[in-house]
Amino acid sequence: MAQGILLVEVMAAQQAIPISSATIRIFNQALTIDEVVYSDDEGRSDEVVLPCPERELSLEEYNDIRPYAVYHVDVTLDGYIPQSFRNVQIFADETSILTVSMFPQTERVGIDTYVLTPHGLYDPPEIENSLAPDIELQQRLAGGYPFIPEYITVHLGRPDANANNVTVSFINYIKNVASSEIYPTWPNASLRSNIYCQISLALNRVYTEWYRSRGYPFDITNSTAFDQYYVHNRDIFQSVSVIVDEIFNEYIRKIGTINPYYAEYCDGRIANCRGLKQWGTVTLAQQGRNALEILKYYYGNDIEIVATDRIQSITTSYPGTALRQGSRSDAVATIQRQLNRIAINYPSIPVNYPVDGIYGNRTRAAVLAFQRIFNLTQDGVVGKSTWYRISYIYVAVTKLAELTSEGERLPTNGNYPGFALRRGDQGIEVQEAQYYLDLVSDFTSYVPNLRIDGNFGTATYNAVVGFQRLANLTPDGIIGRQTWNTLRLAYEAIRNLNLGNPGYVVYPGTALRLGSRGENVRLMQSYLNALRENAADGPELTVDGIFGSATQSRVRAFQRDNGLEVDGIIGQNTWNEIVRQYGVILNRQEIMDEQSLLALENAETETNTKIYTEW
Repeated sequence: MAQGILLVEVMAAQQAIPISSATIRIFNQALTIDEVVYSDDEGRSDEVVLPCPERELSLEEYNDIRPYAVYHVDVTLDGYIPQSFRNVQIFADETSILTVSMFPQTERVGIDTYVLTPHGLYDPPEIENSLAPDIELQQRLAGGYPFIPEYITVHLGRPDANANNVTVSFINYIKNVASSEIYPTWPNASLRSNIYCQISLALNRVYTEWYRSRGYPFDITNSTAFDQYYVHNRDIFQSVSVIVDEIFNEYIRKIGTINPYYAEYCDGRIANCRGLKQWGTVTLAQQGRNALEILKYYYGNDIEIVATDRIQSITTSYPGTALRQGSRSDAVATIQRQLNRIAINYPSIPVNYPVDGIYGNRTRAAVLAFQRIFNLTQDGVVGKSTWYRISYIYVAVTKLAELTSEGERLPTNGNYPGFALRRGDQGIEVQEAQYYLDLVSDFTSYVPNLRIDGNFGTATYNAVVGFQRLANLTPDGIIGRQTWNTLRLAYEAIRNLNLGNPGYVVYPGTALRLGSRGENVRLMQSYLNALRENAADGPELTVDGIFGSATQSRVRAFQRDNGLEVDGIIGQNTWNEIVRQYGVILNRQEIMDEQSLLALENAETETNTKIYTEW
């Protein structure tokens, strides 16, 4: 009997946030196999090895024996609806990944059961009609700003339904939806408020590439369970048409954000929701409220209506060529920014600040960590599949396509975000400040080390107070403009120490691996010893110039700790990171020996503050 592997990933539904401590039971119908595992902090189970038919059966075209085993998986956790999957397929020498979305157990009880159909080659389904061809896509301009599409492709059914796609002008699409969802006899303000919602929701689908990033060849569906009601070739009401012609390039957004708001709505009579109630807009309009006042009634006072003159074809955000180490572009900056935000939910992903659009070692490490977590090929390269997986997870964790979206803000590029940060705050602005504080903490005991998690808790508060005392600022634990600017100057000053240059040795051009010998091996052994912090890192290496198993193990550990490909080989990326970190140690030693101090010019008050290192 051969063996295959099952890996289960558990996430909060529609958020892509990992769920830990879920109980995962894996069993067959006869209960001769009955395994229980649990999800870890990244929502993943241990790999479960399961018996299955021999691999050769799946390679024989006319084989009548089912070439895979089927197992049942139940996932439970207090507070969530139990999920049950029947007939999960396991092939020999292969890993099957089951992603489980858990829904809160708030509005209903019971269990969600999914009976999976047989494999298409073993029990072929009826042939389905292919989807209509998609319109040609062009490269999307970098920058991340919304635009009005000239055309939009609508799927005439639920996302997974075998239905036609139609491509229509965006203006006609909105006219159709408005004519299909609301009565043309409603007050003007009521019509306008509803049409603003319809425009914003459609633009949100385009902006987030909600369906495109999932591999669908359309931008939106006509299923009201997912999107908006579009009836192909229906009649259009003139009162609606006039308003759409006037406001088709205007949409709702949260103040301080740039993305079109996911303006959730419902009729408010048969269906209920947290957003706008269509019938309720009639009453509010009759009371004399205008469209914006109606929208604020439902969505809050922190929304605004904005217009854009950017009208263009819908384009894919993927830049067209893979991003890799050495790449420099706005697309790299987009990946850095999105991975930084994802890292708040997946802290094993290293963060990158400032977001500079330069694909260096740290960006590659973040990409590798992301690829590992989401079961992509771990090559450190952002190809099309990695790009859209990052985009998908980013939209999920920021809830850009939900009513409760945190919104997409303009990048700060290291500048003060425009508002003070204090205990209890969360987000990428906190994460960026933590990144700067953590680097400063490497050079002074005034500032304790902290976890870069985007949460302004006690550890971050203590680090801020320590830095403020060091820089002769009011130690209130609040990162206002003065503290932010001083902290950023400290970060820049430390970077300008040319970390890595002392004792720098250029990569020799040939990788070092098990069996290698010579001075380069001896150099790496000595550097790795210098980077050894304590006995937990293993014994010191014998600096003999012989790349043996002990050296290989130390290299693997270093690669694993620094987000590099774990192959035990000192190639260019591993060489450069070892040398860089060794340079940090030399710089610290130099500071300690000379009792040097780092002067920082305060941008606000033009007073000099000083950081004294205590190494």
